[in-house]
Amino acid sequence: MAVHKILILFGSQTGTAEDAAERIGREAKRRHFQCTVEALDDYNVANLIHEPLVVFICATTGQGDPPDNMKNFWRFVFRKSLPPTSLCRMDYAVLGLGDSSYPKFNFVAKKLHKRLLQLGGSPIVPAALGDDQHDLGPDAVIDPWLLDLWEKILALYPLPSGLHIISPDTMLPPKFTFQLLDEASSGRTESQHLQPEQPFQEAPSELHPFPAWMVSNQRVTSESHFQDVRLIAFDVSGSGIEAAAGDVVMIQPCNAPEEVQLFCDLLHLDPDAHFVLRPMEAGTPLPAHLPQPCSVHHLVSRYLDIACVPRRSFFELLSRLSPNELEREKLQEFSSTQGQEELHAYCNRPRRTTLEVLCDFPQTTCAIPCDYLLDLIPRIRPRAFSIASSMLAHPNRIEILLAVVRYKTHLSKPRRGLCSTWLAGLDPQNEAVRVPLWVKRGGMTFPADPDTPVIMIGPGTGVAPFRAAIQERGAQGKKGNCLFFGCRQKAKDFYCQSEWEELLERGFLALFVAFSRDQEEKVYVQHRIKEEEELVWDLVKRGAHIFLAGNAKQMPEAVAGALKCVFQSGGGLSPSEAEEYLSGLERARRYQAETWS
Repeated sequence: MAVHKILILFGSQTGTAEDAAERIGREAKRRHFQCTVEALDDYNVANLIHEPLVVFICATTGQGDPPDNMKNFWRFVFRKSLPPTSLCRMDYAVLGLGDSSYPKFNFVAKKLHKRLLQLGGSPIVPAALGDDQHDLGPDAVIDPWLLDLWEKILALYPLPSGLHIISPDTMLPPKFTFQLLDEASSGRTESQHLQPEQPFQEAPSELHPFPAWMVSNQRVTSESHFQDVRLIAFDVSGSGIEAAAGDVVMIQPCNAPEEVQLFCDLLHLDPDAHFVLRPMEAGTPLPAHLPQPCSVHHLVSRYLDIACVPRRSFFELLSRLSPNELEREKLQEFSSTQGQEELHAYCNRPRRTTLEVLCDFPQTTCAIPCDYLLDLIPRIRPRAFSIASSMLAHPNRIEILLAVVRYKTHLSKPRRGLCSTWLAGLDPQNEAVRVPLWVKRGGMTFPADPDTPVIMIGPGTGVAPFRAAIQERGAQGKKGNCLFFGCRQKAKDFYCQSEWEELLERGFLALFVAFSRDQEEKVYVQHRIKEEEELVWDLVKRGAHIFLAGNAKQMPEAVAGALKCVFQSGGGLSPSEAEEYLSGLERARRYQAETWS
């Protein structure tokens, strides 16, 4: 009997694209397809010419960039040497996941769809563009698109004679089974997780992070300020890590001990038990981030993201595992297309965590088989922070500026960011603290020429990469550094004030600060830019590079508007010429922005 093959490739930064890929993979198995789900950079792209049917799911990050796990694929597929008939045997579909609050919404999916068409691929359906900003999230687009996709796929690749689509009520087998070990054979593999070899044998990476000592953890906002912001320093001696201004440090957080214990209690798990994983299907790779053998404690504290807001797929699988009729009905409602508004109100809007949901469904939770844990709960993703210090000025040292995430919803318990809460709670003065980290290239590149002036616009913690750049340029004797910084009040959240003032006195920095709440009328960085139009235009005429970092909401657009005003009033350009001038600076990489939501 001929078995149809389908390949599902994803590029994912936060896990949403991977979750969507796994969902499509499950639907493919229910339709009796031989299915492979893989990250784009794990797949041997040279085999793509032989694939008959491929679904691509890709997120867009930063300023229109591909996710880290599809960057090699991205470079390959855009090679000019590829012939226009390369993919003429391939039927394909593209699902994009993005956020319409960013200017380059779903840029990667749009560009990939166009490129696959250029290479001879046949699109089964138009590209779908999911949006995080939609009330119901990307599922608002994914649900109808998938119905259309499967209808078209089954028209091209009909089910083999005598086979029917497997009912949603039928449980698919788990990806892995847990084989519990006796004490003698358990080993101590995960205990080596934070024990570095001396010196560190390879470049630190996600699979091999460097366990850096935390050397200081200082609050840089006043105690009376609503926002707790920390300047945290790490010692990376012996790691071989190199970092330049604009680079990013990735930090792998872990769950709070009390939450780990609660999870183990709810599921009747012994945290000290050890296990090895066995794949259900030959060829399925084991999770790269889990040691073998592994303890339950390590799995729950360092791998399972029990603090994340669960996705719809979580409720779908949980409903199938539930032995309790009342709980099962509610879970089925949450996982249905019709129940998405109710799920949003229960889960997404109040930011209810996976652990809290498990507490709400106790009869179901205590019946979850271990074998389904990795299908049910995603792994903890590393968090990215702009490096806020220069290794040229401070060798073997990395500093970050961290806003501790804490906010209220209608739930009684405040919401807390997993990584920021964990880091803020570590006290290197009282105990030796190691944090797993590695460095990757950031999106901003500062000019190598010491005579090139630099305009940096960094409200709030957006100032972090500019602190690194100013330290680095200062260590190289470079002047011509102009910083626009914004915060609420001079007395409460003027980060690194004494440092800026010293550089000001030494002539290394021109500083313009907007304190939005220190007067009746709010003043932001865009107002300061307009006030300094003569200086800004003069620097731009002299070849200055402009950098912007900070919150993605209204600020980037307001700053771009202020710069266009400067080009009009200072440079005598018309509104359309000012627009084109800014676009030209962006194309020439003389205007670079790094924003986040």
